[in-house]
Formats: sequence, structure tokens, C-alpha cells
Amino acid sequence: MDLGISGKWAIVCASSKGLGRGCAEALAEAGVNLVMNARSEGPLNEAADAIRSAYGVEVTAVASDVTTPEGREAILAACGAPDILVNNAGGPPPGMWTDWDREDFIKALDGNMLAPIAMIKATVPGMMDRGWGRVVNITSQSVKSPIPVLGLSNSARAGLTGYVAGTSRQVAGKGVTINNLLPGIHATDRAVSLDTGVAEREGITLDEARTKREATIPVGRYGTASEFGHTCAFLCSQHAGFIVGQNLLLDGGAVNSTL
Repeated sequence: MDLGISGKWAIVCASSKGLGRGCAEALAEAGVNLVMNARSEGPLNEAADAIRSAYGVEVTAVASDVTTPEGREAILAACGAPDILVNNAGGPPPGMWTDWDREDFIKALDGNMLAPIAMIKATVPGMMDRGWGRVVNITSQSVKSPIPVLGLSNSARAGLTGYVAGTSRQVAGKGVTINNLLPGIHATDRAVSLDTGVAEREGITLDEARTKREATIPVGRYGTASEFGHTCAFLCSQHAGFIVGQNLLLDGGAVNSTL
């Protein structure tokens, strides 16, 4: 399928690996030029070089922390008029509700709610002026079904979801769509971190922890960054202009819900 976005420019945050890189790869495959961002310069440049070589698109790598004003400023300076924005940032650490104080919540909000809102505010007005734009926020299945040990993530991502619900409907008339992708467990470093925590708490091996989690997923496996990325690319395509303010689960059926 021709996604109709070849030649456009996308900012893809936290895209040196994992789900962000999956999105960057799929957009590049569709002919989209990229501004890729991550905090670690080495892995980011390696990812940018690989995508540039594989797909022949323009790729600018910006090593910065998107959760800080300075980091966002550097990203935006590299792409003054993006057509597509993919918001992404690593989730806060797991723990128990008794572990977290105010500063823990502020850090989670900065990373997973306020930073993506700031990027939306910086890029969507230009998209509206040009009459076309796509924003995809990578959030979590936890906004549909909260995960007890991820209370910080549950809170911050639910806040972003509420913001998008209202804002997306205010900008849709100008040709700009904003939607959220809600990943379940995928074969990324985040999954390894979560499974390691389970293994340590329960005194089992990492493989046993993964097998135990896979058993809770109807498809019986973890998702891949590639299939996640291609779903993101579709939401960024010319075919997705009638999808507004939605929360799309990519979780292998793990969340048991009618809606």
C-alpha cells in the first residue's frame, strides 16, 4: 500500500532503538525524511546511518533529552516544519505506591505527559497552517488497564490521554490528526527490564519470567518493533485522516475489554 507520505518530514523521538526505532524504520520505508532523537549519541548515529543507508531518505540525528526544554529546542531547530510527530520517551521505573514521592511524580509527568504536550504545542500550529499533519503518541496499554507496579506511568500517560482527547478534536478540522498507540509488551529493552524485575522478585530465571508473561497474552508471544512501527506509519499516512483522538491497543489481545 502506498501510504502517500513520501517526501514528508517526521520527528521521531527516542528512536535509536525499540518501538521508536520501529516507527522510524517504517516511516523511512514509506519515503519519509527523519529527524531522529535519543539521549545517547553513539547508538543514535548508528541507527540513523543504518536507516539512511537502507532507505535512501534524509536523516538528521539529534542527541538530546526530549524531556528537557533544551533537548526539545535542539530537536525543533533541526526540523522547523515537520509534517509528522511521533512522541516517545522511556517510561518511569516500576515500584510500589509506597515508594513514590512528589518528585517521582513530577519526573514522570515531565517525561510522559508534559514533554509530549510541549512538542505538540510547538509543531501542530505549523501543521494547521499547512493544512496537513499527523501526531502519534506512544503511550501504554496501562491507560486502558492500569498495571499495579507501573503507577507512575499509569498516572502520567493517563494525563496525556485526556489532553489528546480534547485537543485532537480542536485541530482535526485543519487536517491534523492526533492519536495514541498503546503498546502492550514488546520484545524491547523495556521488556527485559520488566522481566528482570519479575525474575528477581520471584526467584526464577529471565526466560521463565518471559514465558510466564507470554502465557498471559492471547497470541502467545511478545510484539515486535517492526509490526508496531508499521501501525504507526499507517496512522501517519494519507489513509488515516478520519482517525481522530483514538487509543489503539497493540497488545496481542492482553487487555480484555469490549471497547
